Amino acid sequence: MTPRQSETLRLFCEHVAEDLELLAALHDREPDASTLEGLRKLDFPGDLGLHLTGEKGRHALQLMTQALAALPKQPEKNDLDELAADYANIYLNHGIQASPEESVWLDDDHLICQDSMFQVRSWLERYGLQAENWRIRPDDHLVYQLKFIAHLLSQKEEPLEEAGHFMDEHLLRWIGDFSQRVVQRCDTPYFAGLALLTDAYCDELRDLIASITGQPRPLPEEIEERMNNKAANQQPEEAPQAYVPGMGPAV
Repeated sequence: MTPRQSETLRLFCEHVAEDLELLAALHDREPDASTLEGLRKLDFPGDLGLHLTGEKGRHALQLMTQALAALPKQPEKNDLDELAADYANIYLNHGIQASPEESVWLDDDHLICQDSMFQVRSWLERYGLQAENWRIRPDDHLVYQLKFIAHLLSQKEEPLEEAGHFMDEHLLRWIGDFSQRVVQRCDTPYFAGLALLTDAYCDELRDLIASITGQPRPLPEEIEERMNNKAANQQPEEAPQAYVPGMGPAV
């Protein structure tokens, strides 16, 4: 790889990591007036470093843009309350049965804190990272997974390969189902747009990683076989020390 190619790759990883951190922040909590104002100033989602070109991506960009445009520039309390209630139904009380935790989608009994959580934890530990208070927000939560992919892209050695492997084994196995459930059942265009945008972004990013690395995306059955083998060898682990991925080394 030439120095120019290396610099181009570094900038690509940097911009994508920033996008993922922003998406994680938007899934992390309900938007307040300052958040909505900030998104408008950024021209979100048009300002994303990765320009989505696929049909699903263009549709997601349009939906998110329309959702933000439909909100008042100076939202009233009832506007923010509606967004807060929708956030709670999606991310806190499972009111629309669209869990942001991987285990619920992949476990046969749809339980939290199952094999997926421990497998994601193993990935985090490999990089000296730990989730903050896993009893409240498990390691396999959407926010942590987005932030971890951003962290992987900051690594010097094979960041795209590692990010692609993690996405194959975890986020991409369930984000599509989560997105569709939110779109179908949520009460606000804002969260419908955010869910669809996150799904489309990650899917298109994975295709780009495959193109750049020359390593095709594995078939779903190949991923399932790999993960079944990992689950069979997974040992129970103790609760981790408090740590937020991407903020510093584990204690």
